[in-house]
Amino acid sequence: MKFDLHQALNTLDINADWVGLRQVNEKTTTHAVRDGRPQSNGRDFTQGVMVEVLAEGQFGYAATNRLDPASLQGAAEQAYQQAIATSKWAVHSFTPEVRPKAVGQYQSPFQQPLDLISVADQLDLLVKVCDTLHVSDQIVKTSAFTQTLETEQIFVSSNGTDTHQTFRFVITNYEATAQDGSIIQKRTDNGPLARCYQAGSEVFDPDQVLARAQQVGEQAIALLAAEDCPTATTTLVLAPDQMMLQIHESIGHPLELDRILGDERNYAGSSFVKLSDFGHLVYGSPLMNITFDPTVPGEFAGYAFDDAGMPAQREYLIKEGLLLRGLGSLESQARAQVPGVANFRARSWNRAPIDRMANLNLEPGQSSFEEMISNIESGVYMEANRSWSIDDYRNKFQFGCEYARLIENGKLTKVLRNPNYRGITNQFWGNLAQVGDASTFAMYGTPYCGKGEPNQCIRVGHASPTCVFKEIEVFGGAA
Repeated sequence: MKFDLHQALNTLDINADWVGLRQVNEKTTTHAVRDGRPQSNGRDFTQGVMVEVLAEGQFGYAATNRLDPASLQGAAEQAYQQAIATSKWAVHSFTPEVRPKAVGQYQSPFQQPLDLISVADQLDLLVKVCDTLHVSDQIVKTSAFTQTLETEQIFVSSNGTDTHQTFRFVITNYEATAQDGSIIQKRTDNGPLARCYQAGSEVFDPDQVLARAQQVGEQAIALLAAEDCPTATTTLVLAPDQMMLQIHESIGHPLELDRILGDERNYAGSSFVKLSDFGHLVYGSPLMNITFDPTVPGEFAGYAFDDAGMPAQREYLIKEGLLLRGLGSLESQARAQVPGVANFRARSWNRAPIDRMANLNLEPGQSSFEEMISNIESGVYMEANRSWSIDDYRNKFQFGCEYARLIENGKLTKVLRNPNYRGITNQFWGNLAQVGDASTFAMYGTPYCGKGEPNQCIRVGHASPTCVFKEIEVFGGAA
């Protein structure tokens, strides 16, 4: 008999102020090829229900992968006892208002169903990717990876919540490693696992995939003969695939309200941002406009409702350089008394939701790529993250990229290898001098943003145009 989450909720016998059930079913399919030879083909399935209760002002959680009335009743009782026990040490007393009634559906956008491409065809494409990456005998390693996920999430609650969201995720990664004696350089398809979207099998269009693979292989070879990035304080131009990491680390994480409130200090660090900064802190230049937007079609972390039932909508976190709101759920908003967004998210059925980034984007400006480069007398253009380091307060950072070009007299000239740059968050964003227009705008993301105890590696999307920063420290050498 098919499991009915609504019926399961109605049969629970628990003396709680509010009860919620969140069921997640997820199928993952993975293919990996190295040097033209299949390395792994995997498929797994997971399902379960998280039971959440509110009692004496506190939430308790318990999960089960056994979908029967007795197991759900046992989980509910465990969650209830947890809530009662924690109420003795409460830092804030919650009401059901932080779990609003939500009713609706969501489905990932796609042009073609994922099952339109067979396993054999997908493996054949990955073998061709490796062959295409191998542009020279100096390419000593090639790899191609794809992962697709089909996720169904149903959320019902005692106050009438009834949401049904279905997601289709596609992740790809193509890499070429080149070697000339002691010099080794790796080039990827816009950064490791950066190409991740909500989409269908259109992502595997052979013409587009193989054209990108050809460029990856050629650029890996070009890096072998390149000079090291110079050490200088100069104009830095960052492509969208590196802006993804810059936004993630120096805006996303420091604006998470639970981190500011101190919940994450033990594991992932704190933030230089204070609660009193919202509405007052000048985070960057007037060209800086950052939005939280889970409604962007195809971006990796799109959804209609977060895991508290809050409707997802586009909100400015930073507008014209001024910090307006944080990445905080209804719970964190109640505690911090600052505005937040619909970002209460759990990795799967066996994790409780916490404050997480979703789609975090830098809005386009007015400059074309050609206009930006032509206005630069001397500088460095960088693409694709390969290393990152940032302090526990998300303030001082140092990032390395895969590929760079020197800018001389308004033109991109020689290729540079081992490019790196460093900065301090507010100063760096204050030096934002030009923001590219829509023609320079691109979406990327990461499937493995880690946070929380127990750890949750969650899916995050970032979109940005190409950007120009003045007076930035860049340097070469191995990152």
